[in-house]
Amino acid sequence: MDKIYNPPSWRNDTVLPLPPEVKANAWAVDAGCSGNPGPMEYQCVDLQTGARIFHYGPLQGTNNIGEFLAIVHALALMEQKGMTGKVIYSDSVNAQLWVKKMQCKTKLERTPQTAKAHELVQRAELWLRTHSFRVPILKWDTKEWGEIPADFGRKSGSKK
Repeated sequence: MDKIYNPPSWRNDTVLPLPPEVKANAWAVDAGCSGNPGPMEYQCVDLQTGARIFHYGPLQGTNNIGEFLAIVHALALMEQKGMTGKVIYSDSVNAQLWVKKMQCKTKLERTPQTAKAHELVQRAELWLRTHSFRVPILKWDTKEWGEIPADFGRKSGSKK
């Protein structure tokens, strides 16, 4: 893949170096976790402006939980703000499937350290069951496009 450093002159919809097939009217979400489980955090970036929309954590959890929570957080924030027409990009197939099924299939053991993560998962699942949303959640193609703009930049060579 050729690295894209700046938006081409014809691309006036974003300040970020996005591949042509990526919609700029979108938010990208990602999670980072040191260990599994370990300190986990997640964030969302606006692909038009490059601005961070939100950041949460760290708390004890897993990367998959963070990816799931990031998508639901983005959906809820878009609804709260009455936003329409945007899409959400995530590089996590698991998280997208969990959102579609409205259930986080984590195997994270419930301990005092992981209680907050489990509480947030329950809250997110309840939100999904009680709200209808039409925001497309698209797969970020890391192999073709490089790391998602919301990436924390701490890869240790492992795949999600």
